[in-house]
Amino acid sequence: MINNRMNIKKLVLWIIVGAVVLGIAGMSYVLRPTPVASTPIEAVPLRIETEVPEPTPPLATATPGGPTALPELPAESGSEPTAGAEPDVSAPSGLVVYVISQDESEVRFSIDEILNNASTTAVGTTNQIAGEIAIDFGNPANSQAGVITVNARTLTTDRENRNRMIRNEILDTDPYEFITFTPTAVTGLPAAIVPGESVTFQVTGDLTIRDVSLPVTFDVTAVVDADGRLAGYGVTTVLRSDYGITIPSVPSVAEVSDEVLLEFDFVAYPK
Repeated sequence: MINNRMNIKKLVLWIIVGAVVLGIAGMSYVLRPTPVASTPIEAVPLRIETEVPEPTPPLATATPGGPTALPELPAESGSEPTAGAEPDVSAPSGLVVYVISQDESEVRFSIDEILNNASTTAVGTTNQIAGEIAIDFGNPANSQAGVITVNARTLTTDRENRNRMIRNEILDTDPYEFITFTPTAVTGLPAAIVPGESVTFQVTGDLTIRDVSLPVTFDVTAVVDADGRLAGYGVTTVLRSDYGITIPSVPSVAEVSDEVLLEFDFVAYPK
């Protein structure tokens, strides 16, 4: 009987020691030094295709028993235009490429949690954003948005322990340094963009967090100032569970929402 009690005590002791060791190992992993941003973030150049290929002249045709019909050649410089021909009144595309200013822009995530028995909202921010936007003032439907890149290693909240948890475990920023949004469509633009007047539209694209890419749509409001400065705000909501993002168990945190609010305040200037 005594031996059984001693064996049980030893077993309990070993369980406690193992739990402590695992706990220390886990905390060491989470609280290890966080990876720093590898290089200054740079915008992925926006590829814009505005050139329209010239039509191929028709081939010569022959009428049976008659002369060969040759295609008309363009008039030489300085010569009179062909009678009835429409004058070329085509205007430039009007595309202006803007580059996001990191000093004046910010990306934010907001997520609700119960911390120390109190409801609160954790907010993480960074200005390490890069991207380009092209606006066609004459034909807004031709406007484009380039890849938006965010350095996840630079996201910060009001708690250093949370920052470490985000970088080392939640977002695993050692192998996955960047979060990217690759636009696939811009919709809802008006027929004309007038400097000084705000416009609202939607930008749909693939949001990549760690190794998961999913389609999301941002609602965007933007305005071009009279001096050419582009300013705007974009917002969307995603579910962290869709990206396989889990929150480690921490005694002070009782609950964390699945919904994450993503916001983007941006300022950009002509390239």
